Amino acid sequence: MNNLRPNSGCSQSRNIFYPKDPPIFFFIMRFNNKIAMLFLISFTLFAIVVLYSMCNTQASNLQSPRDQSFNVLELQSVVDIHCDINGEYSIGCKKDDQEVYVPVTFLKKYFEIYGELSSDNRFEWSHSYSKVYHPKTNYDPRGVYMYFENYNVEVRERVKCVSATDGVPVSTQWESQGYYYPTQIAQFGLSHYSKNLTEPEPRIKLVEDADEVLAQWAVPESANLQRGFTQGAKTKVLHFKTSENYNEGIHLKMDHVLSFVLKVDLLLSGNSSFTVALQNRENKEVFFLHYIVSDILITTEGSNIYHGIGLISEWKRLTRDLIVDLQKGLNYLTKEKLRHKVPKSKLKVVGITLRGSGSFDNLTISSSEHMQQFYDAAEWFVKNQDSESGGWPIPVKRKIAADFVVLEPGWYSSMGQGHAISVLARAFHHSGGDQRYLNTALNGLKPFRVSAADGGVLATFLNKYHWYEEYPTQPASFVLNGFIFSLLGLYDLLSIAPVGQAQEAEFLYNQGITTLKNMLPLFDMGSMTAYDLRHFTLGIAPNLARWDYHATHVNQLLLLATIEDDPIFRKTADRWIGYMNGKRADHN
Repeated sequence: MNNLRPNSGCSQSRNIFYPKDPPIFFFIMRFNNKIAMLFLISFTLFAIVVLYSMCNTQASNLQSPRDQSFNVLELQSVVDIHCDINGEYSIGCKKDDQEVYVPVTFLKKYFEIYGELSSDNRFEWSHSYSKVYHPKTNYDPRGVYMYFENYNVEVRERVKCVSATDGVPVSTQWESQGYYYPTQIAQFGLSHYSKNLTEPEPRIKLVEDADEVLAQWAVPESANLQRGFTQGAKTKVLHFKTSENYNEGIHLKMDHVLSFVLKVDLLLSGNSSFTVALQNRENKEVFFLHYIVSDILITTEGSNIYHGIGLISEWKRLTRDLIVDLQKGLNYLTKEKLRHKVPKSKLKVVGITLRGSGSFDNLTISSSEHMQQFYDAAEWFVKNQDSESGGWPIPVKRKIAADFVVLEPGWYSSMGQGHAISVLARAFHHSGGDQRYLNTALNGLKPFRVSAADGGVLATFLNKYHWYEEYPTQPASFVLNGFIFSLLGLYDLLSIAPVGQAQEAEFLYNQGITTLKNMLPLFDMGSMTAYDLRHFTLGIAPNLARWDYHATHVNQLLLLATIEDDPIFRKTADRWIGYMNGKRADHN
């Protein structure tokens, strides 16, 4: 084959390997009858296809505009117009031959709806931003409190800090200096109790117990560290003493990244401190959390954040969420809170330093200490109850609305009382029967028997139905969510108290449930609920509940439906859920 060349004289080879011209059949076909018939059939089929396509296009053009794609906007002219809304607003709109288009930004604000574009360019519209929690089982006063396992009370902006003296949140809700708000403290305790029942077992690392687990502390020559017994202690503890030189503290180097809840038993003398260092793993910035013998709540100086543990003269168990303590310190002197937020994932514990003199024991780092924080709240209620009135006074002034009498410091709240009783009932159960918790809870029933005018929380609607006031105003305000929370506290106590000690709670609960069944329809506004009944007691416009309060009403009724065998709670809840989806009551 390789010997063949163009000039070899082999015409066959030349035509096969080196064609100069295309074969003649590409230009000329011999005409015969079979070819003619094939051509006629092909032409007929082609004509039919063309005619079918033309007819189908004409039929599409005759369809109703509602049956066509919204791409019709691309085929028709769109012009700018002005829309007059109820004679109050004039806004820019658009129109085509079929529709008027109103800006969604206006609709969202005017009708209080919520929505945004999704990643796939779809607009998602909703009427409510809140969530409904459907109970999975019947309510158990010994178990999770409502849906409070989802609460993170201590991270709220209206919490100044968690007190290192008492271990409970300090509120700034109505007073910027900070104060103890019983309702908030109870929610803190109930959330941690509920988290303990719903979250996995915590990771716990014992750092030092002065007996079996001994940490490698770096002790300067001017300092002293020893382990041994002390007066009143049944186990070994760690004693320390340092010079007054700030830089000569006793130090423990750490590299801990997974857990940020510290617990330690402390006994410190004056001018002593226990310091934890946290480092940002990205930029290596170090923050110092100083727990000092002082009555201050919180203060900061550069990267140093100070939390006062009080002037202690006896052993104290200190439980601290280091991330919360850091964040509250970073936000202490600024209103731009998000700018100073340091994600937990970027932090690690890098050291502990002891200064001054004192003793400590059982130093641990864990992922959570929910029950310890729950008991911090329970102990606060035991120690801070007014034994004569049975209440936990709220130490700040509260003005509900222009026509209500101002509540002066020292007022009581049925919601605060009910929440506190829920905490104490669970503490009595969980502790195996600690009588202090039960006695405090039983004493907390007293304000329910005293009228709001006389310093209690009891109001009467139309001289017939007894109501427990979240805000004991004059005239009565009848706040719905606070009333139901107080009923849950009463139910918790009557369920957990021993036989013979639950009669008072049972009477108050039954009285309140009767009231709720009869007054519940008054809060139905046809498209949402009322927060209170000021439209009735003051004769003004209704105070409509925003969606998170509306959802609270729904969730409370769903829970009550698992306690009470009355369809009113389930039916009302279902109707109110419909309002969250844009449904409205029928009109005439």
